[in-house]
Amino acid sequence: MPSSALSERAARAALSANFTPEQITADLAQHSPAEVWEQRVRRDNTGRLAQYRPEGELANDQLTCRFLIPCDPRRPARLSDLGALAPLGLWVRGHDRLPALTASTIVVTGNRAAGSQTIARAREFAGALAETGHTVAASLAYGVDAAAHEAALLTEPTLAVLPRGLDQAHPHSHAPLLRSITGDGGAAVSLYRPGTVPSGATLKASARLLVALAHTVILIEALDHSQALRTAEAAIALNRSLLAVPSDGATRSDGDARLLDERLTLPCPTAARALELLWSHAHPAARARYALRSRHGFQEQGPRCDHLHHLERVRRRDHSHP
Repeated sequence: MPSSALSERAARAALSANFTPEQITADLAQHSPAEVWEQRVRRDNTGRLAQYRPEGELANDQLTCRFLIPCDPRRPARLSDLGALAPLGLWVRGHDRLPALTASTIVVTGNRAAGSQTIARAREFAGALAETGHTVAASLAYGVDAAAHEAALLTEPTLAVLPRGLDQAHPHSHAPLLRSITGDGGAAVSLYRPGTVPSGATLKASARLLVALAHTVILIEALDHSQALRTAEAAIALNRSLLAVPSDGATRSDGDARLLDERLTLPCPTAARALELLWSHAHPAARARYALRSRHGFQEQGPRCDHLHHLERVRRRDHSHP
């Protein structure tokens, strides 16, 4: 199909299905997505790209979820912080809710194989955040992330970031939870078209996306070198606020301990402390939802200003930790 006849949305969807952003960012700086697609088709000696039908593939995929591109008003502005790694587009179920859900988003994450005490802590943090009007975001994974979704859903919609296409849940057994999220006012997002299966590469890129959509990440418990630690490291790289529950000395929280020892995160032992630290960064929509709940009996815990400026220093830690 000539580039002039190919829509930007279809061209971006085709490019994202076959290339990573890093592979084509330079070309997109000089040419339209349709022109870049046409160039790549001409250079492909295998003939594989020539067999791909961008408009038809997009129409079929959008029967499952919507593909948002940079010119869409509902595309989260924070994605621009990814620079050359910013996605060509974003697959979304519940795209009309995305602006409200990403107004004040906080990631709650941790170990996949988490004990009962850790799960209870995750629920406590997520529930408190939702009660005060924040959107809790997580990966739908086993353990801490699923517990955070479940607790938040009792009060507010939540946001799930998946490392696979949105035609299925990951893990598969969390399909009911995914349906609850998208059916109760929340949304699910992915970098990958329907049918894409998870891999090490999709997990890494999705951790980065999860962080980019939020302004703060809360690490409940994490093994060093785990997927949860990968999310925390993405928060550091993107200069997002990072809060961590202090380690109790157990091996399963050695990732938290390392980040705290290296002064890359702020200790946050309780949900109440998290709310204190977050209050100064609350979006007006979150404050409004909180005020509404306060009028219905939820008692405000006044923020402690001595920790607010400390959090701001953490947000700027890249100046002292290059």
